[in-house]
Amino acid sequence: MNLLNSRDRMIKTINLEDSDKIPCCFMSFSALRKRVNEDRFNLSEEELKMGLDTILFIPKASRGERPEHPDLRGLPIHFHSDVKTENRVLQKNGESVLEKIYSTPDGSLTTAVKLSDDWPHGNHIPFIDDYQIPRTIKPLVTCIEDLKILEKYFLLPPNQQEIKSFKEEYKKARTFADKQNVLLAGGWGVGLDMGFWLCGMQDLMMMMIEQPELVKELLKIIHNWNMKRMEVVLSEGVDLYIRRAWYEGCEFVMPDFYEEAIMPYIKTEAELAHKYGAKFGYICTSGQIPLLDSYLKSGIDVLIGIDPVQGLNTDMEIIKNKIGHKICLWGGVSAAITVERGSEMDIRDAVQKAIKILGPKGFILSPVDNITIDEPQIWENVKIFIDEWQQFS
Repeated sequence: MNLLNSRDRMIKTINLEDSDKIPCCFMSFSALRKRVNEDRFNLSEEELKMGLDTILFIPKASRGERPEHPDLRGLPIHFHSDVKTENRVLQKNGESVLEKIYSTPDGSLTTAVKLSDDWPHGNHIPFIDDYQIPRTIKPLVTCIEDLKILEKYFLLPPNQQEIKSFKEEYKKARTFADKQNVLLAGGWGVGLDMGFWLCGMQDLMMMMIEQPELVKELLKIIHNWNMKRMEVVLSEGVDLYIRRAWYEGCEFVMPDFYEEAIMPYIKTEAELAHKYGAKFGYICTSGQIPLLDSYLKSGIDVLIGIDPVQGLNTDMEIIKNKIGHKICLWGGVSAAITVERGSEMDIRDAVQKAIKILGPKGFILSPVDNITIDEPQIWENVKIFIDEWQQFS
């Protein structure tokens, strides 16, 4: 087979077709992204120079450009014009607490977090954010009445200006992707992850047991909002649409509840992506094995984030044997443990093992899920990772 360009190689692999070689495309590469000043075009070009496959992701806004949703990439989130916010620092039991009140004509939503030295947002609480989950004293959403306010005033579809801005960004991204022959990806979709941001991790897990209908209603609201955002991105034409689902593994949700309350929405989202000619990617890095039957029913095209070290219930052989005939698999090596901390032999062995078990067809190699440290030894380890892939694939 002749040597393929990166886009064709990725698409053939996602389609479970024969390719010239196993692609190696990093899920995320923060260390390199910082070196190119968050410029997504330069990031893709640098990855190509390193011999890697790459994706160009849109919308491109960095964490700093999305202060209300730093951990949810994608289109902006905006509130109803009647929403008024107030942040205030309080002292409770000798500890500093940051409280945020959202006032609406139909009532208020309030959240509070315990301040710590590593709190990154100053005297501001984002609407949704990973940092809130372990520090939350009062979640934003706690009862059915809160859901009505959430849906009416907070989870609004993209407005005309946001759609216009995205269309303009898309034109530039498509021109670049076509010129460089790289995969154009859009997203992120979101489901239960957003529920945990809004309700708190422990609280929502208890709600699934004690108030399952409330959680189902919340997931329905999130899904309806998510579909409207998806359609804006998909209607322009991307190769791959990605849903983030780091908190949708079996550590956080029982398989029966997943099958009943989450999987049908994923299926609908995958069908929407397919309607527009895009593939549907699903990022989950832990707790996958009890959910494999649901994955097969859901219509997802690629499972992103198979981490054999940090992920629980991520046995690569079981995953490959169970779903590898129908779903492309992306990952295979731990980024934080193996690539960033391992020896040369650790890295080479891990790459070989991933390729042997998950490859050759329908497999994209990547550290899971991010190379974050910008230090000489890490870059040397990345070179070892790439060298072993090039030799062994």
